[in-house]
Amino acid sequence: MKDIIIAIDGLSGCGKSTLAKQLAEELNYLYIDTGAMYRAITRYFLDHKVDISKSTPADLEEIIKEIHVGFERNENNGENEVTLNGERVEDRIRGIEVAKKVSEVAAIGAVRKLAVEEQKKLAKAGGVVMDGRDIGTVVFPDAELKIYLTASTVVRTDRRYKELSAKNPQISRSEIQQNLEERDYKDMHREISPLRQAADAIVIDNSDLSRAEQLEKVLALAKEMIA
Repeated sequence: MKDIIIAIDGLSGCGKSTLAKQLAEELNYLYIDTGAMYRAITRYFLDHKVDISKSTPADLEEIIKEIHVGFERNENNGENEVTLNGERVEDRIRGIEVAKKVSEVAAIGAVRKLAVEEQKKLAKAGGVVMDGRDIGTVVFPDAELKIYLTASTVVRTDRRYKELSAKNPQISRSEIQQNLEERDYKDMHREISPLRQAADAIVIDNSDLSRAEQLEKVLALAKEMIA
């Protein structure tokens, strides 16, 4: 038996984080939500009214020096929650405001360098499930198990709508679908670490899978690799 690194990449809104959390719990592995890291950095940019279009690379590097992203365990639910400069920000990074900006922020070279360095530190001992956009291609190209998760746009929109409409009843399905499509396009076409399927990744389309069915499928793959 060995501890492995499991990389889960894929499209926006296809349930990467949900799968990664469930898998980590089943295997007693550490779960690292890389998307939350980029969302936290985006939250900092929004709070400090950073205008990326008017900032030079040198300006952005200086700003990023002020950002410290980490994780702290929530004693109530046992989950690791992202922190921004020592403050837990889970409740402030999941809305549409951050979702609209996160791809733009994540495309900044200095931002990706900061996040990737931290991700590698957290996972160097193995026994980790990590989800994101470039985990199997850039962060951990040698990960023992790589999953590329996808689902239809309609299914992803409906899932995200159920998640966000509870907190924001004014939000529309069309707004969510547009955001998902824009994020996918930006992530796939950025110059640095674009979203793409690793050559050795196993593709899973979960459009017609329940969470339990999806977990069962990936858990079997993980146990086979661990053994």
